[in-house]
Amino acid sequence: MTAYQPAPGVLDACEAHDAYDAVVLAGGSARRLGGADKPGVRVGGRALLDRVLSACAGAAATVVVADPRPTARPVRWVREDPPGGGPVAALDAGLRATTAPVVLVLSADLPFLDPATVTRLTSALAASGAEGVLLRDAEGRDQPLVAAYRAEALRRALDQLAAEHGGTTERAQQAGPGGRGAQRGLAGLSLRRLTGELRLTRAEAPLASFDCDTWDDIAAARARIREHEHVLDEWITAVKDELGIELDVDTGVLLDLARDAAHNVARPAAPLTTFLAGYAAGRTGGGPEEVAEAARKAAALALRWAEEETGKGTAPGGPAGDRDGTGPDAG
Repeated sequence: MTAYQPAPGVLDACEAHDAYDAVVLAGGSARRLGGADKPGVRVGGRALLDRVLSACAGAAATVVVADPRPTARPVRWVREDPPGGGPVAALDAGLRATTAPVVLVLSADLPFLDPATVTRLTSALAASGAEGVLLRDAEGRDQPLVAAYRAEALRRALDQLAAEHGGTTERAQQAGPGGRGAQRGLAGLSLRRLTGELRLTRAEAPLASFDCDTWDDIAAARARIREHEHVLDEWITAVKDELGIELDVDTGVLLDLARDAAHNVARPAAPLTTFLAGYAAGRTGGGPEEVAEAARKAAALALRWAEEETGKGTAPGGPAGDRDGTGPDAG
């Protein structure tokens, strides 16, 4: 285990726990899935890789170690040398493309990872003297590919492994000819060897650390997101990802508007009214406040509509405050 002392300024930077880069390992062979393209397998209509990229959208830079493919968010692509050299070699390649003092390291098969868990990891690292914070799964096993690390400590541990296995250190490799990853001697090494060189602390988040190694895992993930208490949030997130919308609105406001329009006007009015409210909000800035205000106005209109239907609205020509239908023209 290496002794690590943060360089001047590094700890301060870590305290601002939103200053992190993300490295996503997405180039495995997926043998337990029969060699399927695991990062592209869809759960809830979204590729597993896109779900992970959505969770770490707050990263200053996101590096994916794999062959390039279309993704919902822009990323930088790198590849370990040789390709298929294993997770330690892949992490080494990804880390070279980062500059932040904290690096979030993730696998590409985490369907339930969310931004709150990412914040929890980076915040825990900033608050601790550890060199890394990783999640444990439901069985209590360490998950080094759902973790936040101090980048300098991670580089030092990789250098130490490279030296132990006859490879060059990062500094020597950068100075020497070629600078190829194969010189590092990291291919085939276990992640446990790497994390054994670091001072770590753990966090418990069994759902966020759930990974999809088998088709049974995929089926379980697909079933869970369709459960009543999860399906709406999953659907809204999927739609926002598909449309490239970053807006975080109070869905309860929109649901209340849809209910009021359906109940007080007509059932088909619900989707049309929520669409029009969203369109109006977009024309006036499109932020959460504009959405809430458009929804409030449309909901009030639906209530007025219903009051006229039941005879409780203001009578024609009556005072604005007359709501009982007994004005002078009420007959």
